[in-house]
Amino acid sequence: MKTNESIKMTFPNKLSYFFLVQLFVREIAQMIGFSGRELNQIDVAVEESVSNIMVHNSVEDLPTFDIVCEKTSGGIKIILKEMGIPFDPEHIKKYELSKNLDDISGDGLGIYLIQKMMDNLSFHNLGTEGKETVMIKYLPDLVALKEHGEVEEKLPTPVIITEKIEYDVRRLDENEAIEISRCAYKTHGYTFFDDHIYFPERLVQMNKTSQMISVVAVTKDHVFMGHLALLYQYPEDAIAELTFAFVNVEFRGQGALNRMVDYVFQIPKQRELRGSYAYAVTNHIFTQKTMLKSQFKDCGLMLATSPASWKFKGMDDTYQRISVLLSFKYLTTPVQCDLFIPEHHKAMVGKIYENLGVSHHSAVPSAAENRFDIGESTLESGLNELEGCVEIYVLTYGADILHQIRKTLRNYCLQQISAINIFLKLTDPRTYWLTAEIEKMGFFFAGILPESRIGDALILQYLNNVRLEYDKIQLLSDISKELLNYIKERDPNIID
Repeated sequence: MKTNESIKMTFPNKLSYFFLVQLFVREIAQMIGFSGRELNQIDVAVEESVSNIMVHNSVEDLPTFDIVCEKTSGGIKIILKEMGIPFDPEHIKKYELSKNLDDISGDGLGIYLIQKMMDNLSFHNLGTEGKETVMIKYLPDLVALKEHGEVEEKLPTPVIITEKIEYDVRRLDENEAIEISRCAYKTHGYTFFDDHIYFPERLVQMNKTSQMISVVAVTKDHVFMGHLALLYQYPEDAIAELTFAFVNVEFRGQGALNRMVDYVFQIPKQRELRGSYAYAVTNHIFTQKTMLKSQFKDCGLMLATSPASWKFKGMDDTYQRISVLLSFKYLTTPVQCDLFIPEHHKAMVGKIYENLGVSHHSAVPSAAENRFDIGESTLESGLNELEGCVEIYVLTYGADILHQIRKTLRNYCLQQISAINIFLKLTDPRTYWLTAEIEKMGFFFAGILPESRIGDALILQYLNNVRLEYDKIQLLSDISKELLNYIKERDPNIID
């Protein structure tokens, strides 16, 4: 099963079908990768939750109910949907243990067992759509802080170390991969945009193949402090994303993040690295500060690229999809070249390059270069289903380019992908002419990405039925604020 793929079945509200209900969920859980203890825990949770439905609803009131099994990032989500009598989840009786056997009551025991068996349990009234029970279970390989398989529902708040301590910053040792995953969980929960970080074996393999360069901070007593990485997103990339940056709470204030950023650019690389880019969330400015200190320069603003449901521990909720600020740092001297910047974006793109400290020649193509009648277009997409975001790179222009873009756009809109970003080659004269035509489809300016897989790229974005409040976007630098205003003025989704 693919992530976010789901299967729904409808069952009669009869005890004789109970075995089939449990068998259905068990088979899906096994397909996703559950076995042994965790599979048995899912069995118990399903038994209790389905029993609650059957006990509290008569066949006349509730002839059928639905079960949805969805593969999530690192686990399974089980949703029981039914049209039974409404209830208030806040008034579910809490099960209480007692040392006196005569005082033990069965009230609330079912809910108590489900909470113990699953990693997350919630109830929702859906109005005219009835109500649902939602259970989530993570695979054991997806690292939560577990002791003998028991999930800690609430971690104690660590005590921040105020005195300065000595520590080392160095490349990852393989046996520390588990600590990286645990640190990611403690600082971000299960909300990290790329779930590679929760699988220690993947981190080891990605470092072995040089797809990732991981750097860690460790105390002199070998206590893990934090992690940061450079990640090559595409095989042909000569730039890498600075990402997976986090420090355990107790070690914040030690300067570990800045030291790791400095170190990762100093160590020898197995692959070419002409530059690095980073995405800083805009529901706070802390990451943006780190990027500025490390000489990253803002060059783009990607709106609504990540779900509003993803939370950052210790941060206020934004209640809207998360936008990110794109910044870039040259690691080699860029070669000056001719860029065919569309006339209506020339001033803004010029300011971005000036901020990057680079001067390219802005060229105007001849009429003869406005040709799209040769060959077929080549587009490649990088879809992140978890984020509801896709990157589309136009590798070659052909006579069918506008048709191919419309077709691709429609396909992702039908898949309910929220943020669709397209990258156009600035060294191709046809970008000069085509940009305005693509913008007529609803795309609008988002910035540039230097040294990308197609060279310096112009970025356009499309928002698919996304509600966005610009005043909730927090930015630090002057250029980023100017970029925000520039984008807002051109966003076709804004209705006066």
